Amino acid sequence: MTPLLGISRLIDSVTEAIGKAVAWLILIAVLVSAGNAIIRKTFNMSSNAWLEAQWYLFGGAFMLAAAYTLRQNEHIRIDVVYGAFSRRVQHWIDLLGHCLFLMPFVALMIYYLTPYVLMSYRNGEGSSSAGGLIIWPAKGILLAGFVLLALQGVSEIIKKIAIMRGDMEDPTPYVPSHAPLDIDMTAEEKRP
Repeated sequence: MTPLLGISRLIDSVTEAIGKAVAWLILIAVLVSAGNAIIRKTFNMSSNAWLEAQWYLFGGAFMLAAAYTLRQNEHIRIDVVYGAFSRRVQHWIDLLGHCLFLMPFVALMIYYLTPYVLMSYRNGEGSSSAGGLIIWPAKGILLAGFVLLALQGVSEIIKKIAIMRGDMEDPTPYVPSHAPLDIDMTAEEKRP
């Protein structure tokens, strides 16, 4: 299990670095959007390239940070149901969810997106809007996002198995939002 945990740590560190780096794309998208709006209102000028750059940046942040979101255990789940189970059952739910839903979905997306991106790249596909950007980088971002998500899925599966076997501590213990906090306050802290 030790070599697999080493691979998991490597994937986690790559995901962490990419996730933190692409967070800046949101700020850049906001600045591009604001600049485009100011130029449009002030000088009555606009460009489809700037409009498309906004969705490239936002799409890049969303797709390239999806693996980071999974790594941070911030992905969507039904907490009302999930939180009702013991932590061991939650690990089984996560493991089965990763194996039966996440991994087949990302594998399917990678399978279909690869020729889609390659064909777009070979054809030099451009925007249908006048003055727009080339399209293949946006399609490439989709593919890269799913590849990162697949890698992070592998890492999460390795960690879930290691946790369930007792080979590692749970890095993200789940505390349901409705659970009481275990706070041991001293007598002085209790006084107003």
